[in-house]
Amino acid sequence: MKFNHYEKDGVDVIVVKGKIMGGDDFIPLDDKLYALIGKGRGKVVIDLSGCDWINSTGLGRLIHHSTTFKQKDGELKLANLTEKIDKIITITRLTEVFDVTDTVEAAIEKLNA
Repeated sequence: MKFNHYEKDGVDVIVVKGKIMGGDDFIPLDDKLYALIGKGRGKVVIDLSGCDWINSTGLGRLIHHSTTFKQKDGELKLANLTEKIDKIITITRLTEVFDVTDTVEAAIEKLNA
């Protein structure tokens, strides 16, 4: 997994490419998310348009970060889910955990409302 980070309208956007498998591969994203919350940057969108798979460990890490952001009065949203990732999120009922939007722009709009 690789990711890029940029800021738009006061919201941090992380664009993920590849598979989210958790473990050592997830450490750079872990570090980035911890750094953002540590700096008081509580509005984050994870763009999954380039993510072709996520396993249970990867889901667990995203749930952890979503919870951490909520505890710090922040919010983490998911955007641009591929069909495969959308099915996984829906089947596992994680739509109750994550706020999912169709686009990054829609997520930013909701975060800034």
